[in-house]
Amino acid sequence: MSAAGKALWYIETHADQPLALADIAAAAGLSPFHLSRLFQARTGTSVVRYLRGRRLTAAAQRLADGAGDILQVALGAGYTTHAAFTRAFNEQFGQTPERVREQGTDGLALVQAIRVDDAPAPCGEAPRLLDTPAFQVAGIGMRHTRDSGGAIPGQWAQLNREWPTPAPISFGVCCNSDDDGGFDYIAALPASALPTVPAHWQRVDVPARRYLVAWHGGHISAIRSTWFWLLDHYLPGSGLSLANAPDLERYDTRFDEHTGNGGVEIWLPVDERPR
Repeated sequence: MSAAGKALWYIETHADQPLALADIAAAAGLSPFHLSRLFQARTGTSVVRYLRGRRLTAAAQRLADGAGDILQVALGAGYTTHAAFTRAFNEQFGQTPERVREQGTDGLALVQAIRVDDAPAPCGEAPRLLDTPAFQVAGIGMRHTRDSGGAIPGQWAQLNREWPTPAPISFGVCCNSDDDGGFDYIAALPASALPTVPAHWQRVDVPARRYLVAWHGGHISAIRSTWFWLLDHYLPGSGLSLANAPDLERYDTRFDEHTGNGGVEIWLPVDERPR
């Protein structure tokens, strides 16, 4: 079973118990940060959001089945007060618990259990470790939600309009992720290669550290399949853990920005996993 599959199994079998991100990560054999990034990538939602949705879905089904004491339902879903439960329930479904108890779950967007495909695409070349010095990049930055990643190609188009001079190296930087699946993405150039940096461009300091470097040789639109394989299959068995630092896409002259072909390096920040 993949690491993501283990996390989903653990959530489903322990959702009625006190459960923290660290507990789920330990069951999957990952660090909390690694699990957060992996889970978001594989499922399209965050661990916290999914766990909350599954608990509230179970609560809605209990209410629709005629549960009499809403506070007991709230406690079973992990809420200590009626008010906190009602607020979360309404935010999730747009209905009060009392209304669902009266009218049932018809029309509610219930959160169903997720199953993941255990066959992401492996790299064509063996990943390698690379130690890099610190450097700075600058470019077009944007905050994304879990649903807005499709806007990333537009950032590259804007970068190319604002800096039309061909660059031998460019970087896509992903950083500052949160528990709800939000993250910053910067389509960037090495600051050292720029005579001046436009004032509205976002700068990112990339720390000196070790990276796992993997080659994605397919079309750029399929990069997530290689990323999934690294996070869900390669890293868990490698003795390495994803570090809480920016991860990078490194584009060189092999990449054709007009066709999306040519390949790209994926740089994942890694640490040795504690034994």
